[in-house]
Amino acid sequence: MNRAIVHMDLDTFFVSCERRNNSQLQDIPLIIGGGDRGVVASCSYEARRFGVRSAIPIRMALKLCPDAKVIRGDHEMYSNLSHTVTEIIQSKVPIMEKASIDEFYLDLSGMDKFFGCYQWTKEIAATVTQETGLPISFALSTNKTVSKIGTGEAKPVGRLEIKEMEIKPFLNPLSIKKIPMVGDKTFQLLSRIGIRTIHTLSEMPILVLQQMIGVNGKELWKKANGIDENPVVPYSERKSISTERTFTNDTMDVIELKRIISGMAEQLAYQLRQEKWLTSTVVIKIRYANFDTETKQCKVSYTSADHTLSRVALELFNKVYTRRMRLRLVGLRFTGLVHGNHQMNLFEDTEEQMSLYQTMDYIKKRFGSDSVGRASGFDFGK
Repeated sequence: MNRAIVHMDLDTFFVSCERRNNSQLQDIPLIIGGGDRGVVASCSYEARRFGVRSAIPIRMALKLCPDAKVIRGDHEMYSNLSHTVTEIIQSKVPIMEKASIDEFYLDLSGMDKFFGCYQWTKEIAATVTQETGLPISFALSTNKTVSKIGTGEAKPVGRLEIKEMEIKPFLNPLSIKKIPMVGDKTFQLLSRIGIRTIHTLSEMPILVLQQMIGVNGKELWKKANGIDENPVVPYSERKSISTERTFTNDTMDVIELKRIISGMAEQLAYQLRQEKWLTSTVVIKIRYANFDTETKQCKVSYTSADHTLSRVALELFNKVYTRRMRLRLVGLRFTGLVHGNHQMNLFEDTEEQMSLYQTMDYIKKRFGSDSVGRASGFDFGK
C-alpha cells in the first residue's frame, strides 16, 4: 500500500493571528518581534519582498523595510489558536503529528478507498480556515520530506499533490536549500563543489557525501532522491519538566540553596530549548526537615530563557522559604508548556542574549550539559 502523508503549515502564523484580530493590519508590511534590539520572530509576505526574514535583527529589518509595522506579539494568543487548530485536525484524521506550533503531519494511508486523501485534506484545511480565520497550506505525497518541501512550494494558501511518479521531476530543479536538513553551512559546503540543485545532489555517490558532511550524508542523499521512511508520530502534549535535589544532610545554607536552584533553572531551560518547548508557569518546591512540604508558583510570559526563569525561581524561593528550619529537599518544575520552534524565544531575546544562548547551547550539546554555565548556578566542586 502506498503511503499518503500530508504536511500542513499555517501561513505566516504569528502574522495571521494578529491580522485575525485587527483587520487594519491586512496587506501592510508587518514584523513580529521584540523591541529595537530584538530579532524578527515572523514577518508578512509584504515585508519579505524587501528582504526581511526571521531571526535577523529588528534594526536591520527596519532598514530594509522602513514602513513596516512592528508588533511585539502575544504568545498566549498564538498558543491558544494553535491548540484550536490541533483539535480540529486531530478530530478528523487517524494519525497526526504536531511538528511545531504551526506545522502538522497527517498519515492518511489507506484512506483513499473511503473518500480520497486529497479531497479529505482540502476539506480539513477549509474547516481550519472557517473555524479560526487562519490561512493554511498543505501538500500530499508519499513521505514527510516531499510533503514538507511541497508545502513550501505551495505557499501562500496553496494545495499540492505530488504523486509517486512525479516526485523526481518535482524535486530535481529545486535548490538544495529546500531540503529541511540543509542549513547555511551545508549549503555553502556543497555549493563550493557545484552542488546547488536537488538533481545534482541526488546523483552524488553516497560515500562522497558521507566524507564531506559525516554520518548525515546517506540521509541527505535519500532525501534528495525523495526517500523518507520516517513515520508520522502520534501527537501527545508534554505537561511539564522538573527536577529535585534531596540533601544527604539537611541544610539552611541560603546561598548554597540559591546556587542549586539557579543551576536547576539553567539545566531545565536548556532542556526546554533542546526539545523546543516554552513554559508559562514556574513552580518551586521545598521540604523541611520535619517533612512539611510547601510549593509556590508564578505565571510568566512563554519563555525558555535562563535569565528569566532563574530570576522567577529565586523570587519564589524567597517567598516560600519562611521558616528558620533546615531543608531536606528543593525542587523546580516548569509547566504550562507549549510546543513550538526556537523562534518563539525571540520575543524576549536581544541580539546579544540570542547569541549567548546559541553559543552556550552549542557547547553543552557538544561537550555535555555541565560543560558551561552561569557562575551563579555552577557547581565548581564537580
